[in-house]
Amino acid sequence: MAPMSVSSPAGPAQGRSPILSAFELGFPWPAFDPFLFCVHHEDHYPAGNEAMGPAASLAGRRLGMDFEGKDGWRMYHGRAIPGFPRHPHRGFETVTIARRGVIDHADSLGATARFGHGDVQWMTAGRGIVHAEMFPLRRRDADNTAELFQLWLNLPAASKMVDPHFSMLWAPTIPELSFGGDGEREVKVRVVSGSIAGHQGPPPPPHSWASQPTSEVAIWTIRMGAGASFTLPPASAGLNRTLYLFRGAGLRLGGQSFPVNTGLRLDSELAVQLDNGDAEAELLLLQGRPIGEPVVQHGPFVMNTRQEIQQAIQDYQRTGFGGWPWPVDGPVHSRESDRFAIHADGRREAPELA
Repeated sequence: MAPMSVSSPAGPAQGRSPILSAFELGFPWPAFDPFLFCVHHEDHYPAGNEAMGPAASLAGRRLGMDFEGKDGWRMYHGRAIPGFPRHPHRGFETVTIARRGVIDHADSLGATARFGHGDVQWMTAGRGIVHAEMFPLRRRDADNTAELFQLWLNLPAASKMVDPHFSMLWAPTIPELSFGGDGEREVKVRVVSGSIAGHQGPPPPPHSWASQPTSEVAIWTIRMGAGASFTLPPASAGLNRTLYLFRGAGLRLGGQSFPVNTGLRLDSELAVQLDNGDAEAELLLLQGRPIGEPVVQHGPFVMNTRQEIQQAIQDYQRTGFGGWPWPVDGPVHSRESDRFAIHADGRREAPELA
C-alpha cells in the first residue's frame, strides 16, 4: 500500500496541516499504536442452505483459507459455514463491530453468544482464550450480506496476562449523535468508545487500554449525507488519530480532496473540517495514545518479547487455554435464535435487557 502525496497548506494552528499522511486502503487496513490490526469485512453471501452455509457451489475455493472474494464473498477459514472456527489469542483485545448479519461466538471458557445488527463484542484475550466466530446464513429466501469491522487493540505489558472475558455492547447502548440537522446533509456519529459533544460511549472492559482516561481511545463510525460537512473536534497532543474513508464518492479534508478507500493520519491537536461529495460517505475513526512498548507478534499472540511468544506457544500446546467444550470447531446457534450472550459465569444477557 503506497502512501499518497499530501500537500501541506497552512493549518488552523501554528501553521500546521491537520493531515499528516494519506494511504490507500487494502486488506487489511494499516493500524497504529495502540491498535494492531483493522479489517473491514463485507461479504454478499447468497441464500443459506439447510446447514446455514451458502446455497451455492464451493468448487474452486481454497476451503479453510478462502480470502479471495470470489463472487463477492469469502468462506474465510470455514468449510461449510463462513467464519473463523476455533483459534487462540493472547496479549491483546478484539473489538468486533457487527454492522450487518449475525456472528455466533463460542469460547474455551464455555461462553457463547449471537450478536449483530449494530452490536459490538469487546473481548479481552489476556493470558489466553480460544474462540470461534462464525457467520451463519440464516435467510433461505434471500441473500445474506455480512458486514463487520474487527479491530485488534493492544494491551500494555501490565495487563497482558489478565483473566480473559468479553463484554457485549448491544446496539441500543451505543450512542449515535446527529449533527447538521435532518435531511440529506445530516451527519451521524456512532460512539463505540470515547466521547463527543459530551456523550460518552459504553464503558470498555476494565483491563483495556481504553479504560484509562488518559489513553483517549476513540472508535467512531461516521455517516455523512451527500453534501454534508462536519468538523472533527480536536483531542490531546500525542495521540495516534486515523480516519478511514471506506464508502462514498470522495471527501475534502482540510481543503484537500481525497478519493474513497483512503486512510488519513491526522494531527490529534487540530480540528479538521470534512466536506462530503455528492454521495453518502462512511468513515471509521480510530484514536488512542500509543502504549509505546515493544510489540512482538506471532500469529494470534501479541507480547513484548520473543521469549513471551515462545511461552505463549508452549502454554497453548500444554493447556489449550482451557480446552474446547464444544462438539465442533465452529458451533452455530439455531436459525431462529435471537441475539443473546451467555458468559462463563452463567450470566445471560440480550439487547432488550441492556
